[in-house]
Amino acid sequence: MRPRTPRLLHDSLLVSAHDHPGKTAIVSEDERVTYRELLVRAKRLARGLQDRGVQRGDRVAVFLENGVNTVVGIYGTLLAGGAFVVVNPQTKADKLAYMLADCDAAAIITDGRLARLVATVADELPHLHTIVQTGDGAEGEASAIVALEALLASPSEPVATPTIPLDLAALVYTSGTTGRPKGVMLSHQNMAFAQASLVEYLRLSADDRIVNVLPLAFDYGLYQALMAVHLSATLVLESSFSFPAKVIQRVRDEQVTVFPGVPTVFATLLSMHRERPLELPSVRTFTNTAAHLPDEYVPGLLQMAPGASIYRMYGLTECKRVCYLEPELALTKPSSVGKAIPGTEVFILDDAGERVPPGVTGTLHVRGPHVMMGYWNLPDETAHMLKPGPFPGERMLCTHDLFRADEEGFLYFVGRTDDIIKSRGEKVSPVEVENVLATIPGIKEAAVIGVADALLGQAIRAFVVLDPDVVMSERQFRRACLERLENYMVPRDVVFLDVLPKTESGKVRHKSLPRDDG
Repeated sequence: MRPRTPRLLHDSLLVSAHDHPGKTAIVSEDERVTYRELLVRAKRLARGLQDRGVQRGDRVAVFLENGVNTVVGIYGTLLAGGAFVVVNPQTKADKLAYMLADCDAAAIITDGRLARLVATVADELPHLHTIVQTGDGAEGEASAIVALEALLASPSEPVATPTIPLDLAALVYTSGTTGRPKGVMLSHQNMAFAQASLVEYLRLSADDRIVNVLPLAFDYGLYQALMAVHLSATLVLESSFSFPAKVIQRVRDEQVTVFPGVPTVFATLLSMHRERPLELPSVRTFTNTAAHLPDEYVPGLLQMAPGASIYRMYGLTECKRVCYLEPELALTKPSSVGKAIPGTEVFILDDAGERVPPGVTGTLHVRGPHVMMGYWNLPDETAHMLKPGPFPGERMLCTHDLFRADEEGFLYFVGRTDDIIKSRGEKVSPVEVENVLATIPGIKEAAVIGVADALLGQAIRAFVVLDPDVVMSERQFRRACLERLENYMVPRDVVFLDVLPKTESGKVRHKSLPRDDG
């Protein structure tokens, strides 16, 4: 049945299956499914979960590689009245056990390979009563295990649940300052609003074909699936970007129109493009987040896809997306991340909680229906991020990121409150130095941190990954820096690496970079 007014996150699937039942919803590496087929599978999974005790509000983990079954797991959980928790398939046993125990997961959906890892931690998880497993050997090993194929073969409809927009829809785990991941609590209202705001400013439509190479456990990857379903568009779902040549061929074959990525993805594309020109004529939109997209990347991307729009964006898992820069302004506002996404408000406050004038650095705050409910079972961390808003009882998100705005209200990222390097009495933004290093020919990626220095207070250390076959000495590096940076911003030393340490979502893990000389 088509909902009259979509309010819940899974209402988008009901609408798309009703209005476009025969349209291709997902193209994966081994199958294609229509919206009708996607809904049927999700409903059957939902009933199977309900029959095995999953109730309204229960958390269901989806521990799978990117694929159709991952999306089925997300919507099946929602239709059952539960809240989904997508777990990156690269997650190790100790972290997996922590996350499942932290959220008291009632069920997990996995495959034969990953189920072996689940089995090693299942005894530590008293709330985990159901393991839905794909592939052979799913039945009979234990009473808790059921084959996904058996559930999808049963023509049962789920029992209707009284879910409302304020109910929990998902927990998205993100890195925590303590080293333990934090579960960001997102309601149906949070996520339904966010997906609608995103497709509005990105100017997407049902005709779009969106490729996703990012983990669905990463909210940037997750929302590619949610936006596609919301629009009745087609999602071209890749397991990863490990084999870029294969992905590029899929983009061509499937006539992909939207290519989301992070700077490391685009750096790989551009490296391939320099070796042998790439042509992606169907792509009309590139989107970038997770880290600043260097200006020098833009010409190469436009050579691959002439006329394409390039969106620079900034966001946090705690509210999905904060702001975006309209592609028409890429040349006039090249360093800006734009303005607030539709339906939301952002502003910059000083330490006293007062709004700062243009050009003055302060902490960015966010208001809107997309702001998280809080962190799961972490009241102190929640209070650190959610502050009293302008109206009694309202909570707004404090990003703890430093920004400034120009006279027209466009936002510029300065750095994290704990990232700023103080050297020679000057404040240095690592992001600013990293962006300049990215302009030096031969440098593929760079990361910058502050290290203790008795004379300077802090010195700047750069970690650099060079393009293949490029050789660069420390002296050549310093000369190039002096040509592009003020003296106090030039790194004191440089460490050449084969790869930079990264999080599962592709961000550079700055805290893993060595801060001592040992």
